Amino acid sequence: MPAERDPTGHRKRLREKFIRSGLAGFHDYEIIELLLSLGTPRKDCKQQAKEAIQRFKTLRGVLEATTEELQQIKGIGPHSAFGIKLVQAVAREFLKEKIIEKPVYKSAQEIFDYLYHSMRGLKKEVLKVIYLNSQHQIMETEDLSEGTVNSSSVSPREVIEGAIKNNAVSLIFVHNHPSGNPAPSKSDRELTKDLVYAGSIMRIKVLDHIIIGNNNFYSFAGEGLVEEYELDFLNLKIKGVSKARRSLYRANESTNELPWR
Repeated sequence: MPAERDPTGHRKRLREKFIRSGLAGFHDYEIIELLLSLGTPRKDCKQQAKEAIQRFKTLRGVLEATTEELQQIKGIGPHSAFGIKLVQAVAREFLKEKIIEKPVYKSAQEIFDYLYHSMRGLKKEVLKVIYLNSQHQIMETEDLSEGTVNSSSVSPREVIEGAIKNNAVSLIFVHNHPSGNPAPSKSDRELTKDLVYAGSIMRIKVLDHIIIGNNNFYSFAGEGLVEEYELDFLNLKIKGVSKARRSLYRANESTNELPWR
């Protein structure tokens, strides 16, 4: 029976290669091999790394796999998975700090990058609200509902109360579609309109509602719908005021009095 290959020299060459030129020229499985070695430094992880890429298709797929999914590969235990999950968590925290320390709402893509890792594998729909200050910096992120996301499952009153509690000037809503298709449903559109209306009443701006799918997303603001709902609300407000004025004028006309202006 041949002696077990000593991975020390091979791993040393990979590390020296990374120090010289970063990840340029690395195969995806070699990156995963290095990450696996953080938890099991004396074990040859090359075969497990190749199987991980084969199962999860891409480097990103491996990084986003759960610890339980990784351990389904023979030879990967909780210690081996440590490096992968550590890097994923560090990357997520880095994105969070990067997005918090500057005005963040430059694009829906930044919000997608911020939340995709944590929402990709969810089996149910989860609606989150992001509270932002006047510089569009994130102050807090909260879950609003879990399950089917629609108008009946979300209370605009709770949203507004949360915004006031966090001194928010604007809001971004994000929810996932477990099917992977981010196209909005009729209830998604109705909910977004309700939230835009509620924000408009309290003068708290809804910047966007983003639906996360499988490595893609849908932005209501990007499609022009948030602005459309704001205009709809403004038209309803103007129409309501005009109707109220006409009713008041008719009532006063019957008593030969002019309405106060």
